[in-house]
Amino acid sequence: MSSSSRGPGAGARRRRTRCRRCRACVRTECGDCHFCRDMKKFGGPGRMKQSCLLRQCTAPVLPHTAVCLLCGEAGKEDTVEGEEEKFGLSLMECTICNEIVHPGCLKMGKAEGVINAEIPNCWECPRCTQEGRTSKDSGEGPGRRRADNGEEGASLGSGWKLTEEPPLPPPPPRRKGPLPAGPPPEDVPGPPKRKEREAGNEPPTPRKKKPKPPLASAEGPAAPSPSPQREKLERFKRMCQLLERVPDTSSSSSDSDSDSDSSGTSLSEEEAPGEARNGRRPARGSSGEKENRGGRRAVRPGSGGPLLSWPLGPAPPPRPPQLERHVVRPPPRSPEPDTLPLAAGSDHPLPRAAWLRVFQHLGPRELCICMRVCRTWSRWCYDKRLWPRMDLSRRKSLTPPMLSGVVRRQPRALDLSWTGVSKKQLMWLLNRLQGLQELVLSGCSWLSVSALGSAPLPALRLLDLRWIEDVKDSQLRELLLPPPDTKPGQTESRGRLQGVAELRLAGLELTDASLRLLLRHAPQLSALDLSHCAHVGDPSVHLLTAPTSPLRETLVHLNLAGCHRLTDHCLPLFRRCPRLRRLDLRSCRQLSPEACARLAAAGPPGPFRCPEEKLLLKDS
Repeated sequence: MSSSSRGPGAGARRRRTRCRRCRACVRTECGDCHFCRDMKKFGGPGRMKQSCLLRQCTAPVLPHTAVCLLCGEAGKEDTVEGEEEKFGLSLMECTICNEIVHPGCLKMGKAEGVINAEIPNCWECPRCTQEGRTSKDSGEGPGRRRADNGEEGASLGSGWKLTEEPPLPPPPPRRKGPLPAGPPPEDVPGPPKRKEREAGNEPPTPRKKKPKPPLASAEGPAAPSPSPQREKLERFKRMCQLLERVPDTSSSSSDSDSDSDSSGTSLSEEEAPGEARNGRRPARGSSGEKENRGGRRAVRPGSGGPLLSWPLGPAPPPRPPQLERHVVRPPPRSPEPDTLPLAAGSDHPLPRAAWLRVFQHLGPRELCICMRVCRTWSRWCYDKRLWPRMDLSRRKSLTPPMLSGVVRRQPRALDLSWTGVSKKQLMWLLNRLQGLQELVLSGCSWLSVSALGSAPLPALRLLDLRWIEDVKDSQLRELLLPPPDTKPGQTESRGRLQGVAELRLAGLELTDASLRLLLRHAPQLSALDLSHCAHVGDPSVHLLTAPTSPLRETLVHLNLAGCHRLTDHCLPLFRRCPRLRRLDLRSCRQLSPEACARLAAAGPPGPFRCPEEKLLLKDS
């Protein structure tokens, strides 16, 4: 991309999500702020749809769908261990041009970019640094602050945003009549220049007032023209009314407004904004300490905090009383056509059911070719009956179009073995594949597989976790134990693998403690693969075949190949399993072939046959 084509709007800012790890994300709602009081759980109407003010994320992260602008791949920092390599493979978002790239794809050094230490995956890219661009070129000032949902305030476009110094509001129209004289506040600054006042559009006031003839003040004659301090106070009133976005109908404010035009004795009420600037508490009923009904907070002036700036436009009319709102879901998709329309205007004689039977004999590659023929075939080929199994194994990275295609086809079996799938991607998939029955994750990292601990899988029947590195008892405990956030009124705490019938745990560092958890939280296993588990020995076989073990009556296939701690003393224990049909003891060095032959001859209820040495099979 040439530098001439990269303007302030070259890249669209991505909406960031919560990190779910900072103190603000893990805490609960306070129940006192105006956002909490609006929630239905605290008795409010639920109109604002905003999170608690104390739960504003301090380190929002990029969404899982973010990819590099140059190579089109997601972040791959989890696949390496070095600090420099992680930085080169991580996604970085520029605060100036909003482009998301891998630093390694830019072929530039780390020192050429300015990294933001407060926000993760955020920097000023080397291109913008070399061109001398700043945040002012992209329309973003240094006073940018975070919004409630963790995204930056600059991403809100032309809407409300937080700034360090509030811009001056437009001045009110000059009154023709003279105003009563009085001691103006000393700390109120003078009015802005005349050119600056005439530059902005004057928003109409929420309430029109008729000018009244001024009365003579008891302290002296009336002033011939309004003072600059008086204009400043009027502008402050108008700012508070715009913050509330509704006409000020309170009796105290209306009385003070009407009295200020007719008498000079009400100036003490109008000095409340000036007193607030000195740090004193404003008068009761002042609109500076009221909360905005639209969900935004009005900060007291002079308190050192940021103020809300508003677009210079006409004020909206008074809102009518709103009724209770409900969630409106989008209409369902239009039904798929039952016939194939032809170019001549007629329909093909074969119906949709007949076409689907033809498509079931095609493979994935042929189905993708058929989807390019016409729109009707494209919709028919997305039928989940045509995609019972999807294989994405041995892929270095998974792109967002791949993930969307998997979710749209809703397969029953998904193979992600030896891929670079991340935890965010796997969690996104599992939450949208509620009918998934078989999941293969062999060879993936535990950082990715840990997404199983927070995703519901009600229909899962087969789980393959073979050869995952760094899986110990603590990680398996996290996977097997029931979720801590059970629903109210739920008495039975079911584990995540209660319905799994086949579990493959080959090559993991499992101990007897993990097997006890497995017997308790996966009682319906019929096939168990513990091959090449270095800690599995004779005590482990005793646990699996004990009288209290639920697997004693359910095990049909048991794979213990490569478990070098097994001896001939554990072989008689397998006779306790009456439904056992396959027993794999190959590559067990301490097991003698003679002892295995004796077990095959005697066997549980019937004898086994041995097609290979130490492999026992029984015909059903």
